[in-house]
Amino acid sequence: MTTSFTQEFNWIRLQMPLVQKALEKLPRLDGVRLACSVHLEIKMVQMFEALMERGAELFLTTCNPKTVRDDVIEYLSKKGASTHAWFDMSPADYSSGFERALDWEPTHLCEMGADLTYTLTRNSDRAKNSKIKASLEATGSGITRLGQLTPPYPIFNWDDVPIKEGLHNRHMVGLTAWHAFLSRTGLTLHGKRVSVIGFGLVGRGVADIARAYGGTVSIVEKDVSRSLEAKYGGWEVKTLNEAILESDVIVTATGVSNIIQSEHFPMMKNGVILMNVGHQAREIDTSSLLLHSHREIIPFIREVDLGHKRIYLFAEGSMANLVAGCGDSFNSFDIILAVMISGISHIVGAGSKTSPGVYLLPKAVWEPFVASN
Repeated sequence: MTTSFTQEFNWIRLQMPLVQKALEKLPRLDGVRLACSVHLEIKMVQMFEALMERGAELFLTTCNPKTVRDDVIEYLSKKGASTHAWFDMSPADYSSGFERALDWEPTHLCEMGADLTYTLTRNSDRAKNSKIKASLEATGSGITRLGQLTPPYPIFNWDDVPIKEGLHNRHMVGLTAWHAFLSRTGLTLHGKRVSVIGFGLVGRGVADIARAYGGTVSIVEKDVSRSLEAKYGGWEVKTLNEAILESDVIVTATGVSNIIQSEHFPMMKNGVILMNVGHQAREIDTSSLLLHSHREIIPFIREVDLGHKRIYLFAEGSMANLVAGCGDSFNSFDIILAVMISGISHIVGAGSKTSPGVYLLPKAVWEPFVASN
């Protein structure tokens, strides 16, 4: 690997002492075949490396082609991981990664978005003959998706544990997304009308930071209880169409596909910037948008010419904080990754003996990382 990769990796490892403690507690993992559909970025490397050192075999594919670092794949492949991922891989290659991961016959899964479980349950014979004992799921969109499936193994939801909800979802996504936006666009939010679509924990963090950075912020939320909560929190709440008509910056934070559709583009202001912070890369209908003439004018900013106006797409409509930025800060991700490692210890141990279904990751698995921080 290049000197720069090694230096970056060593710096990150120094900033993540809780991860090192969690890794020291990993059991021997001989016989474990762990298939992962996750963000393949450099902060994850030390975990994968340690899992293989403990005896686990790994198959790595991605939950988002835009967040893959090819130098990470090269490094982990040389360490012995089986991989099927590269930056900006085609939709067909992306989907085939899930098939290849399942054909590899894993014993355990680690997912962000439930793509492996979804692919498995579409084939009843493969699901019936699966050797998978247990799985982890890290995202709200994945948990929503699992509600429509019947997986034949236990899945542990760690998106909804308080430590991840309160740290990553509520604070880090919004903060790092706006850091990426400010640095890549060269703009501040002063004088800008910003609409945040979705008032879950991620959307709240996005809205808070947008207001702190000078934006005039409104909320779009179809859930009546969340909408009421936003009003009582002092936010101006608008319908989607109202927000689209007046916004300078529109941010999607819902985890749902096609919140922004083709019919909305002609309604938008000239010069509007579209950004997505949700796990789903399909919250904005970029396929329809990019049927129009378009070009990248600076890195991570694509200008789309609708003839009578221009729309600017940030980070290709993918997860802004990780595609155009570095994602969570190293010190905060130290806690999140430590919980993930502890979750893997759980699914290869006591968790694998649980009946099929979706469960919240037990408090005893994640609570030590609250007490030690």
